[in-house]
Amino acid sequence: MRVLFTVFSGTGNTLRVASGLAEELSSHQIEADVYRICSKNEVPYVQNYDVLVVGYPVHAFNAPTAALKFFRDLPQGNGKRVYILRTSGEPLVLNDASAITPKRILKKRGYDVVGEFSYVMPYNIIFRHSDKMAARMWNCAQNRIKRDAMQIVRGDGSNKRINLFKRAVSFVLRIEHTAMPLLGRNFKADSKKCKGCGLCVSVCPTSNITMIEGKPKFGRSCVGCMACSFGCPTDAIKISLLNGWRVNGQYSFAGEQAADSEVCKYCRRSYLKYFHESENID
Repeated sequence: MRVLFTVFSGTGNTLRVASGLAEELSSHQIEADVYRICSKNEVPYVQNYDVLVVGYPVHAFNAPTAALKFFRDLPQGNGKRVYILRTSGEPLVLNDASAITPKRILKKRGYDVVGEFSYVMPYNIIFRHSDKMAARMWNCAQNRIKRDAMQIVRGDGSNKRINLFKRAVSFVLRIEHTAMPLLGRNFKADSKKCKGCGLCVSVCPTSNITMIEGKPKFGRSCVGCMACSFGCPTDAIKISLLNGWRVNGQYSFAGEQAADSEVCKYCRRSYLKYFHESENID
């Protein structure tokens, strides 16, 4: 069996999980390749694979537009088995609604959506988790990776039920798909902090940034992945109206994990439930 992971990942969390799943499948003598969805890359030849896993980070309880465009560009699936992989900064059931549009697109393209995998990884916007929280999230992700890889091996899985409330919230917040290209045009670099290194250009998955006179210029195809502001080595990128939520700098996933008493107050009960369930996976 050959498995292809096609992943949209701005700051690397979804890619990290997908790579972990691919590595786990390889330990079961299953060939697994990982492809990162990017405007510069061509659509891979999915016909050469038996199973497709499509991954994305949840943006406002929806899949990002770049991922949806990729799904629409896929060749006809002819019943090929597909799994949806999503990552989010908080373990809320509302994140399940992000699969509504991807499922509709994939089914229309002839794919059989067998199941969904959900992972919690640290925020790259809103607020910064502690490195202890990040370490515990990754430990839980590794437990879930072993379980989810076995589902792929066996060919089974399950899909989440999306009730009317989840659908309504997801539908309302889908305004982000229209708003981010407008907000993204107003991203700018602090002239005193920016060193003109061009890293933001190289990490942008939609090729939305160009260098003009040594400074980044932002275009009209921003999807809000925050790769530019999160990865800037001098924290120079200001993200327009969202600047108060800016998070900068890579997390450390190694080291001591957060104890229950150190879990953040925001969505605390949901995080604890997710941690405890993940840590008790057989």
